[in-house]
Amino acid sequence: MALGRRITELRMNKRESLQQVADAVGVSKAHIWELEKGRTDNPSMALVTRLADHFEVSVSFLVGEAIEAPDADVDLQRMFRQASDLDPRERQILDSMLKSLLQSRVAANDGQT
Repeated sequence: MALGRRITELRMNKRESLQQVADAVGVSKAHIWELEKGRTDNPSMALVTRLADHFEVSVSFLVGEAIEAPDADVDLQRMFRQASDLDPRERQILDSMLKSLLQSRVAANDGQT
């Protein structure tokens, strides 16, 4: 039931209609209504992921496993979801880039003091 409440809450916060959400995630308006009312038992993981992406929240938040605020660092949540699809070599590259960026920031801050 947490999923339905979260979808309703997020939809209302974005001031979207059932139809707008349905169009955005590729399902019928009736299916979104059924999800909101808790009348659909097992939505596919693909649909839950599309809903999370649409509302810019994590899947964990959407299904009620996390208590993060829906608007808390949406960009980081999006980047994390995208990074989770990377293969190990790509993750190493991303990790190296992040470390380099952080080192550059530290060096810039040291130069200012």
